[in-house]
Amino acid sequence: MVMATEQDIACDLPVCGVEAARPDRGALPVSAMTPLHSHCLDLDLHRLDLRFAASRLVEPRAVARLAESIERCGQIVPCIVVAVPGDEGSGAEALVLIDGYRRVAALRRLGRDTAGVEQWSCDLAQALLGVLARAQDRPFAIIEQALLLRELVHGLGLSQHDVAQRCGRDVSWVSRRLHLLSGLPDTALAAVRGGRLSSWAANRVVAPLARANTEHAERLLAMLATSPLSTRELRCWFEHYQQTPRSAREHMVDRPRLFIDTLQANTAWHAGARLRAGPEGECLDDLRRLEAVIARLRKRAATLRPLPPPLIAAAPRLRTAIDALTTALEREDTHDTD
Repeated sequence: MVMATEQDIACDLPVCGVEAARPDRGALPVSAMTPLHSHCLDLDLHRLDLRFAASRLVEPRAVARLAESIERCGQIVPCIVVAVPGDEGSGAEALVLIDGYRRVAALRRLGRDTAGVEQWSCDLAQALLGVLARAQDRPFAIIEQALLLRELVHGLGLSQHDVAQRCGRDVSWVSRRLHLLSGLPDTALAAVRGGRLSSWAANRVVAPLARANTEHAERLLAMLATSPLSTRELRCWFEHYQQTPRSAREHMVDRPRLFIDTLQANTAWHAGARLRAGPEGECLDDLRRLEAVIARLRKRAATLRPLPPPLIAAAPRLRTAIDALTTALEREDTHDTD
């Protein structure tokens, strides 16, 4: 049971096995999914090349749970590394960590010096494609998929078509994920990786805001770093931002927390007022609104000459509704002396 817990928390991809073909995509070539050879060893943590750390989300709670599991039972699932040639003149190979960034963070949290790793004998592109092709264990967030795809396309020089073919997806899937990163500032990506901003908020709030007003997006992210908002609060903030005049938007961007707190306070005050007034107060409010609507319609109708036929046809229905309401109120007045 503990073993399953560590795998659920820690695994970024399974150690072995071939992904089953899905209806929406073909089966992957075995060479694109599993290494030709592999062997396990214990490796000093300082020897690991964490060059893909920027493509993984930082999740302190998951790391803490994984550290507790490792402390009880040891490291069950090995990290995955690939050897690549080192710098010219050094002669030493670099062992690049492909999978297991959470496990490394958990081991460091426990003060460990070594990690159990499985070394694959394949190149970086094949290893990263294997990560994207495998989905039985912890699913990657969309932003993580996008960051890994960017490494393959821009870092390792593969074409989108080649990446799609080798990880069992279509080109549009690759293109859509890369497009997610095109509108996101680096500060937003850093906030997502650090767990200060959800992927949903980054794609649905920050990205469209950055496309419309880059300065406002940067200022909002700077304020969220010190006064964070939940995803629900940020969605509420953005809905009001879209409906607010430009002059007021400046204050919303500079004080997002104050805006949300004020909005919540106003909502609570109105809820308290409705509770105090009871259903009688709600009826009086509705009558005031009805009077205001009728007054507004009279002013607008005075500017329409001749009156449109639909407005004229609506007059009898309006008279009937008002007469029925007036009759009901007067009838109650004769029976209820209070």
